[in-house]
Amino acid sequence: MIRLRVLGVLPDTAGSSVSVAGAPSLSSPSSGLSISDQAVPELDITYFFTKNVAAELILGVTSHHISGNGALTGLDIGKAWLLPPTLTLQYHFTDFGALKPYIGAGINYTAFFNQSAANTSLAGLAVTDLHISNQFGAAVQFGFDYMLDRHWGLNFDVKKLWLRPEYSATVNNAIAVTGRANIDPWLVSGGVTYKF
Repeated sequence: MIRLRVLGVLPDTAGSSVSVAGAPSLSSPSSGLSISDQAVPELDITYFFTKNVAAELILGVTSHHISGNGALTGLDIGKAWLLPPTLTLQYHFTDFGALKPYIGAGINYTAFFNQSAANTSLAGLAVTDLHISNQFGAAVQFGFDYMLDRHWGLNFDVKKLWLRPEYSATVNNAIAVTGRANIDPWLVSGGVTYKF
């Protein structure tokens, strides 16, 4: 089975930490991170081992803008592209006619690339360097296919990823900033299914 979907990536950054060297008033818990939502096309491939048990791999890339909040509200930190292939093992329920609900759990590995610091000044502060570490995380999902005929159907899918990479940045080419970005996104998608 393959699916072509529109994927909404909705980060949940609560609990992200910021440590600004020599500036506790700008560090957590007074400040945190905000990461933009994104919508992109996405392809997934599902292989059925039995009529109920399958594995799914999703493929797509997203670009996100990162900014400060709390004491750092208005500080433009930078942006990064994410490549988050996610593999889940699924159980498909087959007793509901054309409606084919499923649940799944698995693993995600997110690679961050094309990372760039904003270099935009706010009150004399500018992020001049940014690095986010690649990260493994857990994933769970639920969704359904509604089959229109033997091959074609419509799909709706929701995944939750636990993704908390470490990051480092430099402000004004001198001040070290470190922390953990609790991205923890919801992945909400809908699209078209084709079953071979």
